[in-house]
Amino acid sequence: MYRFLLTRQWLITLLIALLLIPTTIKLGFWQLHRHEARVARNELIAKALTAQPEPFDSLSPTAGFAVPSDLTWRAVTAAGQYDPAHEFVVRKRTDSNGTIGYFVVTPLKLSDGKGTVLVNRGWVASGDTATEYPPVPAAPSGEVTVTGRMRADETVKGSGGFVKDRAGLPDRQFNLINTEQQAKETGVPLLGGYLELTGTTPAPAAQPALIPDPDHSDIGPHMAYAIQWWLFTSMIPVGVWILIRREAKDRAGQQAEPEAAAETVPA
Repeated sequence: MYRFLLTRQWLITLLIALLLIPTTIKLGFWQLHRHEARVARNELIAKALTAQPEPFDSLSPTAGFAVPSDLTWRAVTAAGQYDPAHEFVVRKRTDSNGTIGYFVVTPLKLSDGKGTVLVNRGWVASGDTATEYPPVPAAPSGEVTVTGRMRADETVKGSGGFVKDRAGLPDRQFNLINTEQQAKETGVPLLGGYLELTGTTPAPAAQPALIPDPDHSDIGPHMAYAIQWWLFTSMIPVGVWILIRREAKDRAGQQAEPEAAAETVPA
């Protein structure tokens, strides 16, 4: 009755089904791992944002220091004087509404003499053209104390290839916030990583729009996707069995028709 399963068409069908089952199981676990990574990231950010601020140079003590993932978003503080002569902007950055503009990054020379920290002071709108330096509120003069979030240096690889580090950009415009790049550009020794500003003491009269806290409540759709893949896995054998039963029924019906016709022929 089921000898048709040995035909070329059905052998290919069964082989595809057998290959799909482990593939969809693996895809489900892939989405599960993405869900777990998202939850772990949210917990890390929430913990970092509520921690007591630590001196930036105690977490990033040297130039070239690579900020690890467990220090990213850590609340940090730094005291010193801004160096507006080496300020620059970072192109193609958005505000909380998705409007494209620039991040304003100004070096802060630390009062303790341990180096200089890049401070992302926030977002400003684009100028009239993409080649001119945008209007930027001046950095506060004199001694200031800043608080913010520790961030790792940006790289092309870290952006997944979405950010290209192109040469030939207008003066003081860059695509990345990268201390090694800026140290080569300006000759100023910079501690690794940078500070994403959340507050300044004394408060300035005007400043770029501060970057909001990262979203650490949304867990994304990955768990739902994992369940969908596993449901699809369970449907594969059921679907194959339904097709087999239908094929067997159709073949049985086709075989019965000539036999019934032969029985009705008069002798």
